[in-house]
Amino acid sequence: MAWNPWRGLGSLPREVWWLALVTFINRAGMMALPFLVLYLTRHRGYAPTTAGFALTLYGFSALLSAPFAGRLSDRIGPWRQMKLSLLFSGGLLVLFPWVRNFESTLGLIVLWAVVSEAFRPASLAAIVDLVQPEQRKAAYSLNRLAINLGMSIGPLAGGFILMVSYPLLFWVDGATSLAAGLFLLSTRHARVPHTAPAASSPLRLQSLRDARLRYFLLAIVPVVLVFFQHNGTLPLFLVGDLHLPESAYGMLFTVNTLLIVVLEVPLNLAMTHWPHRHALALGAFLIAAGFGVTGFAGGFASAAAAVAVWTFGEMIFLPGAAAYMAEIAPAERRGEYMGMYQMTYSLGFTLSGALGTFIFERLGAGSLWMIMFLAGSLSACLLGQIISQPSRPPHA
Repeated sequence: MAWNPWRGLGSLPREVWWLALVTFINRAGMMALPFLVLYLTRHRGYAPTTAGFALTLYGFSALLSAPFAGRLSDRIGPWRQMKLSLLFSGGLLVLFPWVRNFESTLGLIVLWAVVSEAFRPASLAAIVDLVQPEQRKAAYSLNRLAINLGMSIGPLAGGFILMVSYPLLFWVDGATSLAAGLFLLSTRHARVPHTAPAASSPLRLQSLRDARLRYFLLAIVPVVLVFFQHNGTLPLFLVGDLHLPESAYGMLFTVNTLLIVVLEVPLNLAMTHWPHRHALALGAFLIAAGFGVTGFAGGFASAAAAVAVWTFGEMIFLPGAAAYMAEIAPAERRGEYMGMYQMTYSLGFTLSGALGTFIFERLGAGSLWMIMFLAGSLSACLLGQIISQPSRPPHA
């Protein structure tokens, strides 16, 4: 019998598969955001700094709204929030090319960020409701598989679409969001429970009273900053220091995606019963080691080997971190906890580029990758101290 790396997913509830399909449809159509700067500069005629400000505004809007989006998910239910997020973000994207005033465009970008990013904490919380604790890593791995498969299609298709029409880019993206939302509306959620939320304002956040949550979020910040160097300084290093063509960066992402598609699910199935502190510490250390050895790369093959190392860390760390969040979150505040978790990644994404390029320009590539190794290793040491026991809900 042929080897099937996903055979262990058969026991997952059908609603988990529906959510994975919705995520895939949504991500396969995600093309407006990657090309937003090009749209604003090439099609609308704005200066690059103005377009960069618009993109930064999207990031900060997503960052600040994530905990409140998670809390709202606790109030109205994650499935309802996902439907609203997909339908409203699809509508905003369809309208986007018709908005010509710059101030109105910025306002629409803020709304788009808040509405579209509300899907993420709700989807993470929904998975917790659907599966048993021992199935969480597998379920989150399936969700990441859908994200990676979709993202391998969306930006690629967007590159061809913008050659035809820039507005068409937004209409196709909006149509896929609407299609995903309509599919979610058409499905039945007979097995989806929803825990009644705590009786407090949806804007009142209490999760940071939980010392274990605070410790965990602070512990992952260094490794998150390291991980997002693949978006900022890695391409600069490949082209500027290793003198590789720009296409090599895309080829390395193919290495990353192929490893995730083939190995992440079976890897996490094999590690289902590992204590969180062991899995998370190993994942963080592999991310640290992968970026650390990048400084010793001399060409494409050695750079690809370094990418493979941190990809294994990514495959262990990201599903494991989401599963740990699901374990420590009180049932009535899962969305809020997932929102705080999502905010940490948004913060890391926002800060990693500026921090990494500053070190790269001032101290050089060798120092950058050594500092990244030390930062990721710090996270690994801190995560090795966490305790895998459910925490008590914070007092209302």
